[in-house]
Amino acid sequence: MKYPGRVVRLGEADPKVVKAVKAQLNKALHLAQEAGGALDEANPNFGVTTEQAVKLFQSRNVDALRQPLRQDGEIGALTWAALFGEANVPVAEQAGTPLLQKVVEVAASQLGVREKPKNSNKGAEVVAYLHSTGTAPGNPWCCAFTYWCFGEAAKALGVANPMLQTAHCLTHWNGAKQQGAQRVHKSDAVANPALVKPGMLFIIDHGGGSGHTGVVERVAGEFIHTIEGNTDGSGTREGGGVYRLRRKIDTINKGFIDYA
Repeated sequence: MKYPGRVVRLGEADPKVVKAVKAQLNKALHLAQEAGGALDEANPNFGVTTEQAVKLFQSRNVDALRQPLRQDGEIGALTWAALFGEANVPVAEQAGTPLLQKVVEVAASQLGVREKPKNSNKGAEVVAYLHSTGTAPGNPWCCAFTYWCFGEAAKALGVANPMLQTAHCLTHWNGAKQQGAQRVHKSDAVANPALVKPGMLFIIDHGGGSGHTGVVERVAGEFIHTIEGNTDGSGTREGGGVYRLRRKIDTINKGFIDYA
């Protein structure tokens, strides 16, 4: 059964969803052989007993990154994928507009760019990213990288660059709506990963005015595949190059910006 686009929890009102969840839990946990017996699939109520069964399932299973599932009794996309299979969670590989698709392509063309010298926030490509936003060499450049990608994509298509011109992640988040973009907040994205599309930009707030951003390349359930500047293989916000990474949607603590 396909993920319904929301967190399934205590009190779920859709009887088809509840029946499917109970049937899958019975099968996955072999509940007919347990002391309490199987869940009643004919009962459309997602009650405390079903919630406890979900917690049991979560305690015995992991997500696609082999990380333990959160044992909260709620079925988000990660638990749904573990319960019903990865093929039953949202997957998006194509951006919604030609411009955003071009942004993804431009970002991918920069994979392998590295700071020169190391840990300097400099180098020919990095300086060009920063220059596009009017920012001096030596500054953090993840947001400038996304602006440069939008600029190159817009130039290739003969259209105006819609992105707010800034090298500061949180300034971008705060000003995106006035620029005509839509914002998808973390809570909405976690509940319904289908809201997140390729070509969107993610924003992470690290506190103290610092943040990190990058381009969403692909979405698979509660995971996003990204292309990011000023990072490295560990996903830090102060790395030395452009990398392709995978992140959980629930680690994107601000949300996503959509210029579709």
